[in-house]
Amino acid sequence: SEQQTDKLLAAPGPDDQFASRDRALLETLYATGCRVSEVAGLRVNDLKLDYGFCQCTGKGDKQRIVPLGRKARAAIEEYLGGQRRELAKRNPAVPWVFLNRLGDNLTRVMIWILVKKYALRAGLPRRVSPHTLRHSFATHMLAGGAALRLVQEMLGHSNITTTQLYTHIDRSRLRAIHQKFHPRA
Repeated sequence: SEQQTDKLLAAPGPDDQFASRDRALLETLYATGCRVSEVAGLRVNDLKLDYGFCQCTGKGDKQRIVPLGRKARAAIEEYLGGQRRELAKRNPAVPWVFLNRLGDNLTRVMIWILVKKYALRAGLPRRVSPHTLRHSFATHMLAGGAALRLVQEMLGHSNITTTQLYTHIDRSRLRAIHQKFHPRA
């Protein structure tokens, strides 16, 4: 749910060593709907924060442009301006956005572990994973009225039937649309 997502995104706190990075990471996963591998491979040059988007490389090396919301942009800017600089001191030319304590890129596995850590802290089910944020992105976009074709584009699905899997979630929206547009509702 949106409330559970908010709890997860707020989970990194002042006692966490890499809170700024972790907040930016979680916000990016949810704001973009990107796959964990796409976020792990995200490079600083892929960020176009002034324009509110990033360029990600998906399956089959296909590139796409994905919007970044204001909260994700703010979290990324805070991280880039502070903690990332510290993490990159060993190798200032490191291209990746999300770095580990040694200044190398965070792996898919490490991102998975971080999401699990914060999900547990937020009191969420054990099955929460980076893919849950991708799924939540799509579900919340569709529930908010986004066109299926646009969500397909943002997720990088080559086939719309893959994206249609997310449409079964919000039955209350279907009822509301039916009541609004059907003459005998």
